[in-house]
Amino acid sequence: MLDIRYDNGILKPDVIFSKGGFVSVPVVLAAKQRRVPTVIHESDMTPGLANKISIPAATKVCCNFPETLAHLPEGKAVLTGSPIRQELLSGDKYQAREFLHFTSDKPVIMVVGGSLGAVAVNEAVRQILPELLKSYQVIHLCGKGKVDESLKGLEGYVQYEYIKEELRHLFALTDIVISRAGANAICELLALHKPNLLIPLSANASRGDQILNARSFERQGFSVVLEEEELNNELLLNTINTLYENRASYIDAMKNSSQQNSIDTIIDLIESLT
Repeated sequence: MLDIRYDNGILKPDVIFSKGGFVSVPVVLAAKQRRVPTVIHESDMTPGLANKISIPAATKVCCNFPETLAHLPEGKAVLTGSPIRQELLSGDKYQAREFLHFTSDKPVIMVVGGSLGAVAVNEAVRQILPELLKSYQVIHLCGKGKVDESLKGLEGYVQYEYIKEELRHLFALTDIVISRAGANAICELLALHKPNLLIPLSANASRGDQILNARSFERQGFSVVLEEEELNNELLLNTINTLYENRASYIDAMKNSSQQNSIDTIIDLIESLT
């Protein structure tokens, strides 16, 4: 257990852990000046601007992807994976089925567009819903203001702007996931061993980090990837069916990943610096 020490009202930490973001930069640089060891965590494949500035001052840099090691100083980089919400590991599929009013005779797909939703993903899934619902049941986390009123009450399909308390149960019931490729989201899928189809945010709308994240998971055998620009009804439906048919191979790859005990690894690293 780390002690929090104060000297004349000034916080005197033994070690600092930073997840990046612009507010972290002055803290990390000040820690270097004060000789306080700092552990940084970089979520994406390549470091963002805040971490690029902070890395020279850091003692250790944790990362999610094997490819990231090449972008980090030798001796500082540690492949840890990303800490996830532990409550997600304690879901109950029977509670989920009761909550959703789903049956037990069809597999379940969860569609996750991120907290703000993903218009392209939402539209692509809804276009093939009539075909999807012949074989699957669908949980659609579609984002704030993106519920389609015309689809309410459709058997085997539920949509939510956002869900929190029940999310762990929904994951427990889910067989495959369709998702964007934000680092935290896909690391949760890895920890939960959920076969997934990733549709990363287009490079036209971002710095391209989701595409890099997705391709890394694809290379490691954790995911199937479709880029937004290539989406069409036939391709999406065929990819979903193929993913479901081959789901066991993706589960095996995720179970054998070295990025399974990220919290313990990071805590051990922090404690080694105190």
